[in-house]
Amino acid sequence: MAAPRAVLLLSGKRKSGKDFVAEELRSRLGPDVCTILRLSGPLKEQYAKEHGLDFQRLLDASAYKEMFRQDMIRWGEEKRHTDPGFFCRAAVEGALQPVWVVSDTRRLSDVEWFQDAYGDVVQTVRVVATEETRKKRNWVFVTGVDDTESECGLDQGVAFDWVITNDGDKVALGKQLEMLVQSLHRSL
Repeated sequence: MAAPRAVLLLSGKRKSGKDFVAEELRSRLGPDVCTILRLSGPLKEQYAKEHGLDFQRLLDASAYKEMFRQDMIRWGEEKRHTDPGFFCRAAVEGALQPVWVVSDTRRLSDVEWFQDAYGDVVQTVRVVATEETRKKRNWVFVTGVDDTESECGLDQGVAFDWVITNDGDKVALGKQLEMLVQSLHRSL
């Protein structure tokens, strides 16, 4: 595994558009330059194995995943408590591109792990959208999900390097992403 030249840690509330922003960045940089890493992938894969569930169905935005979300959060927290870098190490395994976009950074321990492992190449990116926009994207507040560390862990304690507003204005979003991409090109 080659050391990355840039690691972008994306965070934000559910339905803020973190995955969309990650895909836009990869599209602008190209798949040979940029890879998207998901901390939830290794988590869901291990959870599915241990609980006899369909891993692929846990990856999509289905009712199937929602049935297990709260228990998966609890289980993931137990794993992190034992080993804070468990899912981070699994996510970066095999990544070869010079730019890594971690699309689902949710906890201060995730940020700290990446900063300890990769130092100055790490940049934090907060993706924000108004509650109204998130509701238009079918977000509904769920007690035990939206009020836990998996959704609120980075609401404070992090001075974000970038804040990307993703409220549906494609022109404004494009300008913000172009500034970030230009900055990344300078580090390549």
